[in-house]
Amino acid sequence: QCQLSGLWRNDQDSLMEISVLRDNGDFQGQYLTRVTLSGGCAHISPLRGTQQQLGEDSWPTFAFTVRWDKFSNASTAFVGQCFVDAGGKETLSTMWLLREAVGSLEEDWKATR
Repeated sequence: QCQLSGLWRNDQDSLMEISVLRDNGDFQGQYLTRVTLSGGCAHISPLRGTQQQLGEDSWPTFAFTVRWDKFSNASTAFVGQCFVDAGGKETLSTMWLLREAVGSLEEDWKATR
């Protein structure tokens, strides 16, 4: 079984900690990103999400959002699934969309990555 709670590191050396996982699947935590739109040092931002509640032997799907606190006018939505390999290693496979604020509807085309 895959457990979302705990500390996770991605390929870009950013860290995500899921510290609260409720019985209904809702969770919260923090994201320490090493990749920022403006460059510079790492920043901690809050995250909130939910995982699909399935049976004991299932690999859950999940979704969460990160509000990039205090350093960017952007938000990111992540969706993914947790897997466990034959050796017991847990892996989160995710996709994300980042939305950055722009000044006008004409600039909307460049706001989502």
